[in-house]
Amino acid sequence: MAASIESLLQEISGVQDPIEELQSLKTALLSIPVSSLRDSVSGQRLHVIFSLLNSNEREQVQLCVDILERILMALSPLQVVQSYRAELQGGLSHPDQTVKILALTQISRIVGHPEAFAEIVNNDEVLRAVILCIGEEKMGVAKQAIQSLSKLSHSKPGLDKLFQTGLLEVMKDVAAKSDVIRYRIYELVVEVASVSPISLGYCANSGLVSQLLGELTGDDVLIRATAIEMVTTLARTQHGRQYLAQQGIMDKISNMIRGAETDPFSSLYLPGLVKFFGNLAIMDSPQQVCETYPAFQNKVFEMALDPDPAMTGVALDTLGLLGSTVEGKQVLQKTGEKFKAVLSRMSQLASAGETALRVRSLDAMSQLLSLQPEQQTDDLLALTESWFLHLSKHPMDMIRHISTQPFPELHCAALRVFTAVATQPWGQRSMIGTPGFVEFVLDRSAGQSKEAKDAKFELVGALACSTTAAEILGGQHFIRLKTYLREGPYYVSAVAAVGTEGAE
Repeated sequence: MAASIESLLQEISGVQDPIEELQSLKTALLSIPVSSLRDSVSGQRLHVIFSLLNSNEREQVQLCVDILERILMALSPLQVVQSYRAELQGGLSHPDQTVKILALTQISRIVGHPEAFAEIVNNDEVLRAVILCIGEEKMGVAKQAIQSLSKLSHSKPGLDKLFQTGLLEVMKDVAAKSDVIRYRIYELVVEVASVSPISLGYCANSGLVSQLLGELTGDDVLIRATAIEMVTTLARTQHGRQYLAQQGIMDKISNMIRGAETDPFSSLYLPGLVKFFGNLAIMDSPQQVCETYPAFQNKVFEMALDPDPAMTGVALDTLGLLGSTVEGKQVLQKTGEKFKAVLSRMSQLASAGETALRVRSLDAMSQLLSLQPEQQTDDLLALTESWFLHLSKHPMDMIRHISTQPFPELHCAALRVFTAVATQPWGQRSMIGTPGFVEFVLDRSAGQSKEAKDAKFELVGALACSTTAAEILGGQHFIRLKTYLREGPYYVSAVAAVGTEGAE
């Protein structure tokens, strides 16, 4: 096959209109596994294929990209950069986005390879071209450029090159082109800053992080909303949170939540502010965050009761996130009647809201009601049971009714609520006390999609693996649950065929 590829390459070099020959080469390459292809192409010279990229013929360019993509992936990053550095650099300024993405993908491989890395980190022209690609119109090109530069920054030489040479000014010039492109540069900076405290130090010293933080209080509310998303990403790391706290960003965002009441455009950025604190609470301490920034907790409750679905949805997600931890459950319980009003609202939405909000309500319920076996103290069991009973006069029937409606996403979300309470003794007592409920759990005919079968299997598993289920549900039911678990989620019982042969 190596001889075949070599002969096909030779044929292409002598043809004026090489579409047919390129197609033949592509077919030949696809017929060989990449592992075998490595031996077939290691000695080949691909310059002829690279040269054919310089064409206005779209089909020719695409065939060349497909061929190069296949062959270059078979070569080591070191082989690629040593043999085709100039071709890759040329690809970065090619008018066709697929050629740019091909070149950027290979550069990403090279900077992630310890031996090949030096070949790129010392080449300012290539790196400058990669930075310029962040300013390209096509998002696919920009994303690949960001990924390449982010990988480059995983080492000190890469950080030095990007943030302590003239390339930093190139980044700032690219950022100045438009709001959209500026945020792509911020995306790169946040990705780099999130890696380590050292990386964050480089980004902070560049001035780009403080520029991003300044956008939080800018006049343009859409830019403000995007800035909050970026800052939330930075806050997902401990060193990022420490830096933001030192810069007074938590207090600034808390004040923005307070000030939102008088801003007619606050609905555009308020969900982002709440998500920021929701993430902060789950990573640090729900109690500390809610006590230090009471405006956040008050706003979440207010948004949960808001008629605007966008506000309600974010509040439900945030409450679910908070209530997924024991500390968060205790914080919510302390608010008394305020939280009970929110639970009632959740119940209303789950029963009669828009489908998307119904699912989000049910998912929030399942997070709020869940307790790991080691968390099941008398106090916490009493807490989750009281919340469940507050949802409805007959919460088991309510959730089961939702699960029987012809919406797969609702069916699965309702099953997740049952799974949350299935490990808790009060939940099991409620199940056995609801006529026909165990039969409903064991019925394989309800919900035929893979997702529904998986969700039902999770529920059965939660019951069958509980240490209290056998006693509460009874031995017969428990044996049937164990059998269901053993048979797996997709088991179909054999039904005897009835027909002429059977009659005989």
